[in-house]
Amino acid sequence: MSMQPLAAMGPPVALKEPRRPSRHGRLRAAEVRWGLAFITPYVAVFLAFVVHPYAYVLWMAADPSLYADLVDDRLFLPTLVNTLLFVGLGVNLKMFLALLLSGFFLRPRRWIRILLAIYVLPWALAAAQTCLSFLLLQLFGIEGPIWFNGRWLGLGCDIAVYLWKWMPFWTLIFLAARLTIPRDIYDSAKVDGATGVRQFVHVTFPLLANLYLICTLLSVLWTLGDFTTVYLVSNGGPAGLTNVLATLGYHYAFNFGRPALGVAAVMSALPVLIPLIIVLMRRFQTSALQL
Repeated sequence: MSMQPLAAMGPPVALKEPRRPSRHGRLRAAEVRWGLAFITPYVAVFLAFVVHPYAYVLWMAADPSLYADLVDDRLFLPTLVNTLLFVGLGVNLKMFLALLLSGFFLRPRRWIRILLAIYVLPWALAAAQTCLSFLLLQLFGIEGPIWFNGRWLGLGCDIAVYLWKWMPFWTLIFLAARLTIPRDIYDSAKVDGATGVRQFVHVTFPLLANLYLICTLLSVLWTLGDFTTVYLVSNGGPAGLTNVLATLGYHYAFNFGRPALGVAAVMSALPVLIPLIIVLMRRFQTSALQL
């Protein structure tokens, strides 16, 4: 009878000591602390110099009356047309000529390699020095038309300098892409009778089409925000008729004392920028970059 209560109580329960954190867990916690210590300065800089300025700009441009004032301004509509021409003509001419020149510079000749090194110089040098170097023409007494006395001639000069400055960069991109195409494909095309222009149309361009499209979209995004070329070449003259949105926003903010209107002028490009970014992201997601 004395054993029944003990049997009802069940087997004795062993007392467990508190588990100590494993060596792996201690190392993981230390890695997290060191990671936070290293990433905190970068997060602070990102918040201070990226998030805060953009948030402040969006807050400045949130007033709908700014865009009404912008449309009523006599400079806005010509600037909008200038921006479309500057981006449309500049980007398409640049990309097409860069694709053609990449085939020329692909030839294995020494003088072509030397010419390629000279051709890359406008892109490799700083923009301010290269654009202002046109003033050296005055030292030789060369007289020409008054380049910036008319709207269309001045805008044409802006586009020409833009091509001269940025076409070497995209030529190198397409040249590197051409070098990745297997030589066997060209040999097979020659056997089938595809040479010269036919080889470019039926072999080279289809293989580079995806890269060409992505580079064009990226170039459009960068050119919409191009401030340096127009500012250094024509500075928006004469009478502000060759401005693009980037330079018009600068003149509103610093020359006319209307920073909010300047921000609104730059933000007016968002209806074009946002669809381009969406198309570019979908292009990256739906298809791999095939060379």
